[in-house]
Amino acid sequence: MSVWQEFRDFLNKGNIISLAVAFVIGTAFAAVVSALVTYIINPIIGIPGHADFSTFGVTVNGSTIAYGAFINSLIYFIIVALVIFFAIVRPMAKMAERQKAKLAASPPTTKECPFCISTISIKATKCPNCTSSLPA
Repeated sequence: MSVWQEFRDFLNKGNIISLAVAFVIGTAFAAVVSALVTYIINPIIGIPGHADFSTFGVTVNGSTIAYGAFINSLIYFIIVALVIFFAIVRPMAKMAERQKAKLAASPPTTKECPFCISTISIKATKCPNCTSSLPA
């Protein structure tokens, strides 16, 4: 197999395509959250007359320490974390709980052989692995 064919097979795998799609969607999501922070959140919580924290800074020995840009980034991070938590993590956890409850409610279809500890059908009277007769 040639190197180009291996590379083509690598690119055609589902994981790399899913990763690329997730990256593009994540980039678009970052732009939306950045606009939310810059144009809506900062003006609401901003100090009167200062809607954008990025202008805040201190000059020490000729160098400017832009702590306002750090505050903007911190607000941005918190909003992204909250959105991910409430839009993805919590719904996925609830869905997993529902599926776990649904699985727990269904009757078992397998059991363990008491002799060889292998998983067998619940209807089996003899273990197909160790050929032992199973108790009723």
